[in-house]
Amino acid sequence: MKIGLLGTGFGRAHAAVYAARPDVEKVVVFGRTPAKLQPLAEQFGFETTTDLDDIYGDPDIGLVDVCLPTPLHADHAVRAMEAGKDVLCELPLATTMEDAHRIIQAQRATGRQAFVDLFARFNPVNEYILNAIAEGTYGPLRTWEIEVRTALLWEGYDIRLDSLVMDAMHCELDLFATALGHPESLTARGIEGEHRGSAGEALLTYPGGVLARCASSALMPKSYGLRGGSRIVFADGVLETEFTGGFEGQGRTRLVEYTAAGQRPVDLPERNTYAAVIDHVLACLAGKDTSRIAPESALDGLQLTLDIRRKINQQA
Repeated sequence: MKIGLLGTGFGRAHAAVYAARPDVEKVVVFGRTPAKLQPLAEQFGFETTTDLDDIYGDPDIGLVDVCLPTPLHADHAVRAMEAGKDVLCELPLATTMEDAHRIIQAQRATGRQAFVDLFARFNPVNEYILNAIAEGTYGPLRTWEIEVRTALLWEGYDIRLDSLVMDAMHCELDLFATALGHPESLTARGIEGEHRGSAGEALLTYPGGVLARCASSALMPKSYGLRGGSRIVFADGVLETEFTGGFEGQGRTRLVEYTAAGQRPVDLPERNTYAAVIDHVLACLAGKDTSRIAPESALDGLQLTLDIRRKINQQA
């Protein structure tokens, strides 16, 4: 497999995964700034370029990994597929539903495979929670709360209200959409910080009286890093999670179960979810697996994210 990696920001996390895989023969990294490309070349030995034609015009590159700013995702995903290449697109898939459908239409027209980096779906804790909801392990779901709190860890990148929902809530909202579908109602509010951050929350209701809440804050000092957690209340039990992370988002997640029998930690395997996504993508391209992260599967979560962003921005 030979891969074209677009972007030197979040693309660094993907670069580390590719560098560790013996089945990846070649990676060419595109970036606009030579100074940002140099560390990737030095650390991993990858080829680098400031010319996109070196990616799209290379017949040996079979997969294009798009880690550029979200507004550019659709154009590059479509261009890659039209150039005869498969695509892994960083999340969110797009900034509009029109662009999301444009990617899907290009996939159908070209016959190429496309994937969205919905890495939260590959977290063993989230898999356990989604399975518990689907199978009724603890009885009917009553409430589901998720919080994400972060410092501004990415140099030069602000998380204001106009980007908070897309940048810091989308993964969690995709979980809501995956498990519960579209809400019956939703309210949302947010505040701008004094500097470069913001905070917001959304409250959603679902059939059967299920209540879900998603909150995110980018108002934390740099020493705080990235932290969060969730509380899922069922008729016959409660699940609580806690996670920590850093610049690349990876960290440990702890899951505790509370029932009438007492409390216990739920021991699950540790997993690098970025690596798990890339494992899955390459397995699908080799015909060994069926995609869990096709663009169509991202539409409900994207629509929910865009609806909440609109409400928060209207309120602001």
